[in-house]
Amino acid sequence: MKVTYWSDYACPYCYIGETRLGKAIASLGLEGDVEVEMRAFELNPDAPYEVVGPTLDRFAAKYGLSKEEAAERIEGISRMGRGEGIEFNYATTLNTNMLDAHRLTKLAHSLGNTRFEGLCYEAYFVKNEVMADHGVLRKLAAEAGLPEADVERVLASDEYEDEVRADERDAYAMGVHAVPFFVVDGKYAISGCYPTEEMARVLERAHGESLAEGAAQGMACGPEGCSF
Repeated sequence: MKVTYWSDYACPYCYIGETRLGKAIASLGLEGDVEVEMRAFELNPDAPYEVVGPTLDRFAAKYGLSKEEAAERIEGISRMGRGEGIEFNYATTLNTNMLDAHRLTKLAHSLGNTRFEGLCYEAYFVKNEVMADHGVLRKLAAEAGLPEADVERVLASDEYEDEVRADERDAYAMGVHAVPFFVVDGKYAISGCYPTEEMARVLERAHGESLAEGAAQGMACGPEGCSF
């Protein structure tokens, strides 16, 4: 069985949703039977490569909230992440462009390496690293075991950008405008960050059926913002 999901490293619900997916797979004892493929979906392709302000200010401006209201919303999402066992530090994230992180993810996938993507989520939401910083990306790539020469080649070029854009075109062609968005075995769609138990039910049904259709709706982030 294969689960394909579209995600961005700047999306809090994507990190939480990916974590819940892993728990759902484990709860069914399907760890060796499920292939998980992450595909790219930039929430803000025009995001700057330098940090231009704190997350609190950016969040308040985006949603038309006071700083107090924004802080409350951010903390609510962080509590959700901490509830999944993640040391979630959303309020102090340093938002920048994610294209190079996605391009290196494509390199990692080409080498059969899935560890890099988990390290990127952790770097952004737990350690509050600047994900557009090539020094940070080199460090994460080394930790994931990616060959240094390949990493340098990708960072010095636009390699894999076409693949990132193709992922995004595929998502938009399916009507996807918010992430995370999961497709289970080409049969079921889970749109947004759904509870682990609900994800497990979809996985179990897909695993036991040869052909069916279904959809579920959960919290997600799109170019215009995140749901609450």
